[in-house]
Order: sequence, then structure tokens, then C-alpha cells
Amino acid sequence: MRSLTLYIVLAGCIALAMTHSYHLGTCPIVEPMSGFQMNKFLGEWYVIQKTSTASKCISYNYTRGEEPGEYIITQDSDIPILGLTSLKHEYHYTGTLTVPYPSVPAHMSVRFPLSVAGTALHVIFGTDYDNYAGIFTCQKLAFAHRQSATILSRKRDLDKAYVDNIRQTLASFGVDPFELSIISQSNCPRGNNSFDFNIDPHTFTVDNFGHAMRKAGEKIGDGVEWIGGQSSKVYYKITSGEIKKAEKPELPTNVTPLLKTPKFENNEIESIF
Repeated sequence: MRSLTLYIVLAGCIALAMTHSYHLGTCPIVEPMSGFQMNKFLGEWYVIQKTSTASKCISYNYTRGEEPGEYIITQDSDIPILGLTSLKHEYHYTGTLTVPYPSVPAHMSVRFPLSVAGTALHVIFGTDYDNYAGIFTCQKLAFAHRQSATILSRKRDLDKAYVDNIRQTLASFGVDPFELSIISQSNCPRGNNSFDFNIDPHTFTVDNFGHAMRKAGEKIGDGVEWIGGQSSKVYYKITSGEIKKAEKPELPTNVTPLLKTPKFENNEIESIF
């Protein structure tokens, strides 16, 4: 059962990582905001729209780092696959932001622990600090690049006028706004969770990751058993390390059908911004 649940944890992380679109050539040029003031930008932001992702309840928190010109960015969200269980959980992913050109503070570099490709461009191309913000990230690969755009709000919703303006700005830079997914910010648990999964530059070591995965296996194992115990009419019931086929379920009349899963061009175990 342990090995099975570890695979489930990894599957959840992979699903969360699909927050990019992949394109040939170099990154598009997205102009950083002029006159940007990081001290006014710090704090919590809620994600309203983001490039291809199935996650919900995503938020960013920007704080100061230990070194001058260094900042910390933490993404809190759910893991889509765990939404199928009764397990209250949160996924916390922390990276480091630096400002390579102090004269252009809205042009940053970001590094996350699971990023095998290294740092990525992190551009804030627009914000009023109190209501909305637009962010574009891009990472150069061998013969291509992967990019992600994010619309942020200080609240869990955002006026349509702001959203439309940011999408139009992205389009003017050659970034397709129709690649963005709408992020649900409803029924988002915060705190008192039975399972929190944390990845940050200080705690992400081989030993710590192994310990986290073992704990995750125990917690998620309970959740998987919960799925199997809700009804005998399931396609596959996972219990005691075995997968047993069962009857095909009938769709309850009070359940809204899921949206069609977006097509992803590629994936990587990372949730870069």
C-alpha cells in the first residue's frame, strides 16, 4: 500500500505542475512595469486565472528574503487528485526571487526546488497594488520555452474589467490569453488540515523528501480507503495494495459534470509561476 500511495502523491504533484504551455523558439518579450515598487506588492494574492491548470484555491504570498534584493514566493493550493478524498490538505511550494537589474525591479528571476531547468524569468507587467496584478514567467529550454501567465487579485474575485484588461495586455505581447484556466476560489480550506505538503529550498533534501513522502503515503492511504468505502459502485477500488475492478458507477443527479480537461503540451514535476 505504501508504494501505491507514494505514486498517488507524485501523480498529484505532476497534475499540479501542468501550469505551462510549451512553444518553439525563445520567450516572448513581455515588458516589465515601469516604476514598480516591490514593498507595495508584498503580501498575499489570489490567483484568478492561470495558464493550463486543474488546481483550485491557488494563492501567492510574496515576502522579503534574508538577503538584500531577495524575496520569497510561496504558492498555496490544493492537489487535484486529493480532491477525490475526504482528506483536508494544502500544498505549499516555495521559491526564491531575485532582482538581477535593480533599475528594473519588475524584471525578476525565480528559482524553485523542483526546477531541473534552473531559474525562470518572472515579470510583473502590471499592477495597482490594491486590486489586480499580471505576471508572466518563462523558462528557456533547449530548442523551445515554456511559459505561464497569471492574473492575481487581492481578493478571491476580481472585477471583469481588470481581467479583460490584463488578458488584452497579454495578447499585445503575443501571449495567448485563451490558454488561461479560470481558478476556483470557493470552499477553500485554510489551516487545521490533516495533511500539508511543503516543498521549499531549505527543507527539500533527499532525507526530508523521503520522510514527507512516507507521511503522505500514510495520510493519503486513509483518503483512498475513504473513496473505496463510499460506494461499492466504483470502477476500481484501491485497498490493501491491490486494485480490484467493481461495477460501473451511476452519475448522481446532484453532481455537476466536470469540465473537459485541457490538453497539455508537456509536463514536469514542478509548479513554476
